Amino acid sequence: MEGQQRCPWCGDDPLYMDYHDNVWGRPEYDDLALFEKLCLDGQQAGLSWITILKKQDNYRAAYDHFDPRRIARYDDSKIESLLQDPGIVRNRLKVKSIIRNARGYLELREQGHSFSDFLWSFVDGKPVQNHWRSIEQVPIYTPEAEAMSKALKQQGFNFVGPTIVYAFMQAVGMVNDHLTCCPQHSVCRELAGKV
Repeated sequence: MEGQQRCPWCGDDPLYMDYHDNVWGRPEYDDLALFEKLCLDGQQAGLSWITILKKQDNYRAAYDHFDPRRIARYDDSKIESLLQDPGIVRNRLKVKSIIRNARGYLELREQGHSFSDFLWSFVDGKPVQNHWRSIEQVPIYTPEAEAMSKALKQQGFNFVGPTIVYAFMQAVGMVNDHLTCCPQHSVCRELAGKV
């Protein structure tokens, strides 16, 4: 399309470009897919997203395909095993965070909440359509991300600060932060209209 180009953050890495074009910003409502993504975004703390994206399949294998019921039962032996796995980020706090998050997820479910409904409630159930012209305009977090971060922490989740949560919200389409020059901006806007 004339005058349109991808958001510059994905560069020219084929994996990153595919993620940008087919995943990032597309509304996701599946409880388990949202749980996985929130956990993976927490793993990115202090790192670049491409580092975690390249390890995504390894994480799925190491963490039982992000089954919260199985993860919540991990013991010290499993933690030590994960800390020896070169396919994931071997940081004790990050390993334990996924276990804590699985327990928080199950607690929400026990309270009768859908994880998806809980998360999407912070944007009134529909994607926020932003219209940024440059990457410099995109915030690192918003009041909605701060509110979600606080609520998640109250439920026992960690590695869910407002910046991580906002990156998550962008990735799962709660906010459309594709730049207006990017063809995916209109694709994600159309997908949001079908929700």
